[in-house]
Amino acid sequence: MEVIKTDIEGVVIIEPRIFKDARGYFFESFSQREFEEKVGHVEFVQDNESMSSYGVMRGLHFQRPPYTQAKLVRCVRGKVLDVAVDIRKGSPTYGKHVAVELTEDNHRQFFIPKGFAHGFAVLSETAVFQYKCDEFYHPEADGGISILDDSLGIDWRIPTEHAILSEKDTKHPLLKDFDSPFIYK
Repeated sequence: MEVIKTDIEGVVIIEPRIFKDARGYFFESFSQREFEEKVGHVEFVQDNESMSSYGVMRGLHFQRPPYTQAKLVRCVRGKVLDVAVDIRKGSPTYGKHVAVELTEDNHRQFFIPKGFAHGFAVLSETAVFQYKCDEFYHPEADGGISILDDSLGIDWRIPTEHAILSEKDTKHPLLKDFDSPFIYK
């Protein structure tokens, strides 16, 4: 696998080595040993999968301490724009984001460390999205910032009139009104 660094330290894009022939393709989607060598030590404990249609925007989500989550995500069918926003108080990149297109064809994965809000927008007719998380889901620790916060400067590539959000995701605060529980170290 190749690890591509981004403008925010710790947030990386992972490109697997893909072996193709007349039968199709094969790739190793996760190796604990190689992940630790190239990215760092993370013990994933839960895998999740969602299916969404065009225009669905999920996020920007995180879990509050002590149940913070790092995530390794990928799109196994369709195409999404995936985004990580730095929400660590005192970070030189606070409020900045990294966006990456994840598709069934590019097989890219995106690693989002603890201290980041995460979200995605579905750019294809449907998308199947998978997450590896290093902490179990705790509904009482659920948090978010508004996915439609213009101050974040994210081009979601979805016209506003086509955006489909859950009721919960329409109620998250803007970044300027948000008191982050994360501290940059």
